[in-house]
Amino acid sequence: MRSIETFRDLQSEATEWRRYIHENPELYFQEHNTAKFVAEKLASFGINHIETGIAETGIVALIQGEGGDGPTIGLRADMDALPIVETSNKPWSSKKPGVMHACGHDGHTAMLLGAAKYLASRRKFKGSVALIFQPAEEPEFPTGAFKMVQEGIMDRFSISQVFGMHTAPGLEVGKFAICAGPIMGSQDDFDIIVKGRGGHAASPHRTIDPVVIAAQIILGLQTLVSRQTDASESLVISVTKLSAAQAYNVIPDEVQIGGTVRTLTSGLRDFAEREILASARGIARGFGADVEFKYVRSVPPTVNNTQETHLAIEAARSTVGSASVDDKRRPSIGAEDFSYMLEARPGAFIFLGNGSTAPVHHPAFDFNDEALPYGIGYWVNLAETVLAA
Repeated sequence: MRSIETFRDLQSEATEWRRYIHENPELYFQEHNTAKFVAEKLASFGINHIETGIAETGIVALIQGEGGDGPTIGLRADMDALPIVETSNKPWSSKKPGVMHACGHDGHTAMLLGAAKYLASRRKFKGSVALIFQPAEEPEFPTGAFKMVQEGIMDRFSISQVFGMHTAPGLEVGKFAICAGPIMGSQDDFDIIVKGRGGHAASPHRTIDPVVIAAQIILGLQTLVSRQTDASESLVISVTKLSAAQAYNVIPDEVQIGGTVRTLTSGLRDFAEREILASARGIARGFGADVEFKYVRSVPPTVNNTQETHLAIEAARSTVGSASVDDKRRPSIGAEDFSYMLEARPGAFIFLGNGSTAPVHHPAFDFNDEALPYGIGYWVNLAETVLAA
């Protein structure tokens, strides 16, 4: 195993890559320039097996070890940016108005490129490393991970295990955090249309007011969490969208409600879909109205396999020492589409400290370049741990 000092020589070059990608962000399934940049770098490292155009703009590249036959493991980085106006005021801020790397995917890509360069120059392992550069982690269903799995990358490249990593603002640079089992939540989205009977706001008695009914539905949904879900389980139902009339003196015919559901347990997704409809419909019909309902399952929970989690912990400890690895991280209810890859193959997802920065998805966020050698080192040590020659 190699300590972090081994990888500091790559930091300067990886920083240049990261800042170039940050300056030139691209939204999901539009990462054409980013994919071209990545493919050119991989080729310059002497990697000959590079397949592009997977899930539209994704890449999978294979590095074969010199230690003989062995399995293939997948290392994944995401490449897409977000539709946010950047306010970081860094010299390398986004050159594309309204688009920025606010979730660290520029850093994820740069770290996997750094690991690719190191692994390709030494190849001190058995089997192969599949470098997965994924598009479209951010959109609603279907996401890039879903499409890459659907297009058969696991079978096509004989990937037996798969690993992911994400930056973590608030966690000190040089530290890692992980846990076995669920580490991130699911993401489902719902829409409810309350169908009443509109009229003049001065005569509500002549209407079936969908605004009042919608308010009752919104409050009623909260009891699904507080009164119908085991307190030891995680379920979040958040109403985030509400649309009614545009005039002060109009009661509309209908009101639109939208929101999101997050949980760490697949069974609670079934519960939420069933009970949100039952609750909304029951309340609406009690007032003489009705509802239309749409529920979209976007991303399943991200669940780390126990064996692969132990391998990830070993690689992280070999990079930074045991004291800098939290192996009992509290799960996050946020969602991550790497979950689709973990449904297809056993693997593990780990967090890497970004320091005291703005949170992800914030306009002032910027990936901390001091974290680059730690991520590169983790990927290298993980590959050489799992594929020990």
